[in-house]
Parts: sequence; structure tokens; C-alpha cells
Amino acid sequence: MSPAAADTTTTDTGVVIGEDGLARPPWAARDPLLREYYDNEWGMPVHGEQALFERISLEGFQAGLSWATILRKRPAFREAFDDFDPDSVAAYTEEDEARLLGNAGIVRNKAKIRAAITNARATIELRSEDGLEAFVWSFKPETTPRPRTMAEIPTTSPESVALSKALRRKGFAFVGPTTMFALMEAIGIVDTHLVDSHRRGTSGIWPHPDGDAAAS
Repeated sequence: MSPAAADTTTTDTGVVIGEDGLARPPWAARDPLLREYYDNEWGMPVHGEQALFERISLEGFQAGLSWATILRKRPAFREAFDDFDPDSVAAYTEEDEARLLGNAGIVRNKAKIRAAITNARATIELRSEDGLEAFVWSFKPETTPRPRTMAEIPTTSPESVALSKALRRKGFAFVGPTTMFALMEAIGIVDTHLVDSHRRGTSGIWPHPDGDAAAS
């Protein structure tokens, strides 16, 4: 047993009580990078076109991989993709694609790289409407899940299916329902923190025990 394992306790619902006395899901309990991400970033509201474009891009790159892999590579992704500025990425050429495919610091997948460029262009097109932020957040449901165990956390929802279809109609790629549900979890549109987690309700969007949204 490692020292880290000796300092944690897993409850009947599956949450892990850390050496600091705080409850987290297993995926965020031991890896320091994931723990930091969970405690300070995951599930908190994300707004702004550039920030949302980055999240959509990284969720697309994550497909088939672990989030820990993407998180460790995030600084390299930001450098390679001009901090995910949509205007910059939308202007990428075949030479830029070749540059990215040769960058060992990121995920070198041609289809995913092309999807990021395609999505930057689609993001710009959405400016003629209400923009990417309003588009994505318009799919926030009226209630959020209240999972007690990891097995109770859904991987899709009617809203993530609808968001996926709507984004595809707007020209986006690598935005399947599961990927979009992961996005919705990560940026606070839904709260899938386990009910015993110390992070449950901290976004300010879903503060009520019954899973209802905050009053507007």
C-alpha cells in the first residue's frame, strides 16, 4: 500500500476521503494534477467564446483517451493552437496542419486537428447569431443529476444529444453526445459531482439539494 493510499478512505458510496478530510470521486482523489483540476476548475462555469472554443477542442482531442492525458498536454495545446483564439485557428493552412502533426507535445491525430480548425471557423460563423457562448449555454437543463455513486452518473442526456446535433448542423465536428455531456459537466451546465463530494453545488448554478438551478 502506498503512502497516499494509506491516507485515504473509500466510503460505501464510492467517494474517497483524502488526507485533508475532503470527499472526492476516485478519479480525482490521488493524481495531484487531477485533484487540483477537480478542486478548482472542473464543474465551474466557463463563459466567453475563446474559453468555450478551447474546451470544445480539448474535449474533442480527449475522445478515446484519458482526460489526464489531455490535462498534462494542455499547456502544449495552448501554445500550439495560439491559446485557442478562434480567428487564429480558423486561418490555419495545410502548413499549420503539418506543424501540428509534427508536435509531440499534443495529440497528433489528423482528424482531430482538422476538426479543431473546422470548429474555429464554425465558431466565427456563429457570431452572426448570438455567438458560441449563448448557443452552448442555451442547452442547460431545468434540473441536474444528483448521483450518489459513480454508477449513477450519466454519460449522455437529452440535452447533450440535442447540443451535439445542433453543433453538427452548424458545421462542428467531434462533438458527439458523450463528448458534449463531458463538456457540459466540465463547464457547469450540469452538476454531476457526487452528492457527498465537497464540491457539490459550488458552481453557484446548481446550489440546491434537489438539483434545481439557482434563482435568476
